[in-house]
Amino acid sequence: MALLHLDFESEYMRSNQDVYIIVPDRPKLTPPAEFYGEKRRYPVLWLLHGTFGGYSDWLRKSNIELYTAKKEMIVVMPGIGNADYEAWDNFTLGIDSEKYITEELMPLVHSWLPASDRREDNFVAGLSMGGGGALKLALLHPELFEAAAVLSYAPADMEAQKAELEELFDADRDELLALNDMWHSKIRSYNRMHRYSSVDEYLASPANTWRLLEESAGRKELPRLLFTCGSEDPLMTENFRALKKRFEESGREAEWSEGPGGHSWPVWDRDIQKALEFFGLNK
Repeated sequence: MALLHLDFESEYMRSNQDVYIIVPDRPKLTPPAEFYGEKRRYPVLWLLHGTFGGYSDWLRKSNIELYTAKKEMIVVMPGIGNADYEAWDNFTLGIDSEKYITEELMPLVHSWLPASDRREDNFVAGLSMGGGGALKLALLHPELFEAAAVLSYAPADMEAQKAELEELFDADRDELLALNDMWHSKIRSYNRMHRYSSVDEYLASPANTWRLLEESAGRKELPRLLFTCGSEDPLMTENFRALKKRFEESGREAEWSEGPGGHSWPVWDRDIQKALEFFGLNK
């Protein structure tokens, strides 16, 4: 595979952004003029990183290049910081990592590279926060993606947690910062909610992925969904099983895979292979 490093000024992120892109390499016996002169368009995997990560994570910590080497596909790996693949209008100049991907990076890749823009040739996957991003993009833009793989992420029913969220919304920010737990979950939820004027407004926003899923029930044009999780994951196992139960009770279709491991790269390296199989990119 060939590796491209794109560094460009983004309209929606309000700064230069780095992106790694894996593209098919020329077969040994194919003349360069013939290969590079082809008008062929390749399927694209939009591969998203998790919290604390960035655009280089999948290349440095997994074998994604090895797994996709013979699949004749393009893999796009953007970085969005810890922005949850959502809009943060109250952060400095304001950023929108959802539009950055769907309205800026996707047109760029589809126009500049030999990448197919057909829905049936575009797939999205991610781990943890990136799994949430993959799910949100699939639900908000079903016209763009054939399928989505959600690794080590499952949304909680935030409506059922409204009382706790309202208490957190009114908490002292300095006290939450002082907690400094490993995952910074309290201050993160506090900051996410305070993009909005109230908890109700927050629950009505795209941040409420559970609501997006509930509202999408019955829509025939939705991308196919795969959910995976490590059975010892301290962050997501409970949510994963609750979401699976909800799907089964409502008769909704999705594929589920729970295997050994926690919230870690060995799990994601394993599960991205399952995602490639699920997408049909192993064929």
